[in-house]
Amino acid sequence: MYGLIVKMVASPGKREELISLLLQGTEEMPGCLSYVIANDPADDDGIWITEVWDDKASHDASLSLPGVKKTLAAARPMIAAFNPPVVTTPVGGRGLPAAKHAN
Repeated sequence: MYGLIVKMVASPGKREELISLLLQGTEEMPGCLSYVIANDPADDDGIWITEVWDDKASHDASLSLPGVKKTLAAARPMIAAFNPPVVTTPVGGRGLPAAKHAN
């Protein structure tokens, strides 16, 4: 599996609108096992996005989907900052298949 955790900062006063936009069409991303958007309680404009994909190729392919491209284009004016993502290798958890991993 392939995971990403990223903090996005909305333009002042735009967090709820941006979250609403980011949540549209999340069911139409083949290979996406989990896509969670959360408010940052310590930052009025902060948003945390946590993604789990079956593999990196599925994530990369999702960026070419028409719906994703449309959402990203509409979201850009509402984004003040997009911190570099933290890449993870999920090994399982509620709702996820168990991955083979070394102990």
